[in-house]
Amino acid sequence: MAATPQSRQKNSMKVVTRQRFTAGALVAVVGPGLLAGLSDDDPAGITTYSVLGAEHGYQLLWVLLLSTVALVLFHGLAARMGVVTGQGLIGLVRQRYGVRLGGATLVALVVANVGTTCAEFAGIAAGSELFGVSRYVSVPAAAVTVSLLVLRGSFHRVEHLLLALSTVFLAYVASGLLAHPDWAAAGRGLVVPSLPIDAATIGIVTATVGTTLAPWGLSFIQSYAVDKKLRTEDLALERVDVITGAVLTGVIGFFVVVACAATLHRSGRHIRDAADAAVALQPLAGAAASTLFAVGLIGSALLAASLLPLSTAYSVCEYAGIEAAVDDSFEEAKPFYLTFGCVTVVGALIVLVPGAPLVTILVATQILNAVLLVPILFAMIGIARDRDLMGEFTVGAIGTVAYYVTTAVVLSCVAALALTSLVG
Repeated sequence: MAATPQSRQKNSMKVVTRQRFTAGALVAVVGPGLLAGLSDDDPAGITTYSVLGAEHGYQLLWVLLLSTVALVLFHGLAARMGVVTGQGLIGLVRQRYGVRLGGATLVALVVANVGTTCAEFAGIAAGSELFGVSRYVSVPAAAVTVSLLVLRGSFHRVEHLLLALSTVFLAYVASGLLAHPDWAAAGRGLVVPSLPIDAATIGIVTATVGTTLAPWGLSFIQSYAVDKKLRTEDLALERVDVITGAVLTGVIGFFVVVACAATLHRSGRHIRDAADAAVALQPLAGAAASTLFAVGLIGSALLAASLLPLSTAYSVCEYAGIEAAVDDSFEEAKPFYLTFGCVTVVGALIVLVPGAPLVTILVATQILNAVLLVPILFAMIGIARDRDLMGEFTVGAIGTVAYYVTTAVVLSCVAALALTSLVG
């Protein structure tokens, strides 16, 4: 008699508990959590963290800490859903909630992803211009580079190159250390919550949540876990991957905030984006800190510019019910490759339009991410509690409470932003 899905899941649960945490096994699993986490520290994220530190010093570091905890929770849930069901997020939303709601979620996600892709190419443009390279050279070159990287390589080669690229984030740690921050004040800001009640502050807090726990990151990690062909017996090791990626994301964000708090906030300097922060750091923290900040900006933009179109391509194919993966040829997965190409081209072209309001696009997409995040989190909780879909891996009562509390915090940020905007 053939094994039922329930019996296979029970057997997989037993394997999970017995599996040894060896270095080789961990290396085989690492990827989805690390890349999805680190890619949240993209130019939009670095700009948000830079403004957070420049405008408020160390005061709002606790928001970053809570966002990192939320990242651990929901990236772990997304990875689990992908491994157990073998489907991506949009595909599951369509299956459980229907074609209309799935389609509406997909449209909102694509709009936010295109806007955020613009932010990635804007980061490449701004970072390259700090080194004297025109955006009309750097942006097309970057678009071609990320397209060739993702679309012409095998899955494992792409993954290895992206993981290698993620080491550029060490530049932000070095930049933060060179700024000589007030560690005692940073510690207080990390654990003692305080929040000025005004529209600007609520806006940057909401953007921090939206850029750290980005909807596209949730979609990407789930689809990538499926594409990597992870099994239920890999879940324990994948949890390590998720936690590592989320914690590193929070650590990098922490050093960006303290670098700007120790220099820009202390001297009363105001900035609009991460490129402004890199320029302003030079007279305050030295040329090395400024250069490292700019290098980090370019590297993080290249990483995210590779993953955002990939996340969008996964989502479109999942909604359409088309199986597609990085290892597939163009003939086998035309919608996948065409979606990737369209998002990349549109994102790059908008950045090259003279006078395009890049900072406005950047900030607006992060707030849109936070707004879109709320229904996606509720949908994920509903799917995670669906025993028909998740079987023995259905989320229990304690997990459900943790997910709902986190979602309530995100909803509170969005509601507070709407209220302060109306009052203002």
